[in-house]
Amino acid sequence: MARKQSDYLAALLSDDEPAETRSAGAEPVSAPAAAAAPAERVRGGTLLGRENALARVASGEVRQVTQLLLDPARVRPWAGNARSYAHLSQESCAELIDSIIAEGGQKVPAIVRRIQGDPAHDYEVIAGTRRHWAVSWLRAHSYPDMQFLAQVAQIDDEAAFRLADIENRARKDVSDLERARNYAQALHDHYGGHLTRMAERLKLSKGWLSKMLKVAALPDAVIAAFASPADVALKPAYALAQALDDRTKAAVILGEARAIAQHQNVRRAGGEAPFPAADVLSRLLAAPHGQSGQGKAGQKEPVRTYAGAMNRPAVTVRTVNRQGVTLQLHAGSGLDAQGLVELVAAALKDLEDQGQGVLR
Repeated sequence: MARKQSDYLAALLSDDEPAETRSAGAEPVSAPAAAAAPAERVRGGTLLGRENALARVASGEVRQVTQLLLDPARVRPWAGNARSYAHLSQESCAELIDSIIAEGGQKVPAIVRRIQGDPAHDYEVIAGTRRHWAVSWLRAHSYPDMQFLAQVAQIDDEAAFRLADIENRARKDVSDLERARNYAQALHDHYGGHLTRMAERLKLSKGWLSKMLKVAALPDAVIAAFASPADVALKPAYALAQALDDRTKAAVILGEARAIAQHQNVRRAGGEAPFPAADVLSRLLAAPHGQSGQGKAGQKEPVRTYAGAMNRPAVTVRTVNRQGVTLQLHAGSGLDAQGLVELVAAALKDLEDQGQGVLR
């Protein structure tokens, strides 16, 4: 963990200089009071040294830190964290998994807090979701005795959000969209909708936070046009969010997004690579200007493909211009004549909704 991040977490948890800890079994591991003893041991005064250490603990000069070795199955991820636990995988956590194996266990404790009313779990992870996932994976793959090292904190939801946020800022695998939507939820849950107060608490620029919240409002239909939500980066997504403020443009952009999403599905089903994020963004921004269907270097892409049985291409809208609409009916779609007619009708209706129809 980076030094700045470590210092921030320490301040957030209101810890003074933590005493050393050592782990044993699945029980709490408290820093031994002897760790607070003066560096210079009084000759023949071991007992005196211990008394001094206990006195320092009692006075609050030294604060003991409790760490636990837990069964990860008894710990759940905190819902307020931006990281999507469901999207973690062996590939994304490979380096961490290898590190835990090489070091004989997890060395950096996660931050957890105790929960009530959940018979299946005793704690929830505030910071350290990847460590929790990695240890859980190891227990299921040849390391059944691996335990989850955690430090227990007593903090409210707002402090938990700030703690999780500072950890996620340093993680490249937490996408801009995940963070943006996490901020939008936190603005409502913890800051009463007051953006200025939230920016101050998180020590963020108000302007930057405002952009993140704007991106968080992108409709799911637009996000579905991208190969992955992780492809939605802040700067280009903000330009797209601004374009959607215009109702007329928004209707066309949403129609184009649905078309791209359908075509993305067809490409995946056919084993083709999905459209890159830059191409998707370019098509969405160009749609209100009547330039939809343009790929890289001006190459024409189908306006929309409608799938048939087993998600195979059935009807593709090839071109839309002043002369009319060109449709391609695919062989081997798995549909009968009636099914193809229904898809053609759906294609014409979608074009009408976008103001590109030929029905008059």
